[in-house]
Amino acid sequence: MVRAAILPAVGAPLEVREILLPEPGPGQVRVRLAAAGVCHSDLSLTNGTMRVPVPAVLGHEGAGTVLSVGEGVTHVAPGDAVVLNWAPSCGECHHCRIGEVWLCAKALAGVGAVYAHDAEGTELHPGLNVAAFAEETVVAANCVLPAPAGIPLAEAALLGCAVLTGYGAVHHSAQVRPGESVAVFGVGGVGLAAIQAARIAQAGPIVAVDVSPAKEELARAAGATAFVLASDTTAKEIRALTAGQGVDVAVECVGRADTIRTAWESSRRGGRTTVVGIGGKEQQVTFHALEIFHFARTLTGCVYGNSDPARDLPVIADHVRAGRFDLGAMVTDRITLEGIPAAFDAMLAGKGGRSLVVFQP
Repeated sequence: MVRAAILPAVGAPLEVREILLPEPGPGQVRVRLAAAGVCHSDLSLTNGTMRVPVPAVLGHEGAGTVLSVGEGVTHVAPGDAVVLNWAPSCGECHHCRIGEVWLCAKALAGVGAVYAHDAEGTELHPGLNVAAFAEETVVAANCVLPAPAGIPLAEAALLGCAVLTGYGAVHHSAQVRPGESVAVFGVGGVGLAAIQAARIAQAGPIVAVDVSPAKEELARAAGATAFVLASDTTAKEIRALTAGQGVDVAVECVGRADTIRTAWESSRRGGRTTVVGIGGKEQQVTFHALEIFHFARTLTGCVYGNSDPARDLPVIADHVRAGRFDLGAMVTDRITLEGIPAAFDAMLAGKGGRSLVVFQP
């Protein structure tokens, strides 16, 4: 029996209680979690913006140590440090064959599985494949990647979602070039990663935008050269910071219609807007035909940072070890499983960066 945070139903509060995990079967791995990040996607699962079978153990950004492996697993062994990959690619579907592994048609095939039971025998599903809000989890073998050497395992949890997403949004989706100006909307975990990635890409100026003035210090520490408090004049203020032109690239990490629209308006003619934030179906963004023609801007969706974790983790790890990317600076709260609801509340209130559930010192 291990402790886990369970979502009993959409809209219901999380319940921290014991669950019964089976031993890993063929092609499975059992992992003791060191830490798990609290991501906005977890909040989106609780309120129904994104849907998975319930009851479920949430949490998809995690790292830990392999306890045991099932038959046929050879790329990791007991004692290995690993990062969880919530969206593993199958290598066989159309998107995988053309190199778009982040759009794999089978990436979330495991969410409907029954992976554990609670003390009363109720079947539990693994959230976004990996059920990281638990002391231990059992996952498919392709959901674990060797953790990069030389990086504290608790902080390595952030590599599993926030960092891959923010870094990838800048380097893969927007393809920011040295000297280009960038605006990042939303200074949460993903936004902080995107700001650091823009700095690594030698962008400038780098403008951070958020509804909370308290986020300015976090944004500037990550590499922002300017901070704009979100308002009706945000686009105008950003143009004023870029000689009246607007930024070359806007990265939207919020997932709201008004923020997406503002990010698009903040970019120059011919500029690029990458939308990372996940919004609900009610968030309708509108444009008229003439402005699409006149401004010639590009609006692009971005899934998981358009990243290939196997390819990108070693690259990001090099930046971390060299001191160019600071994982620890993204974490503003280290909490227990019981602290997850408060972390959700802080997220809704626009407070802090990443909250990290820490299971082991």
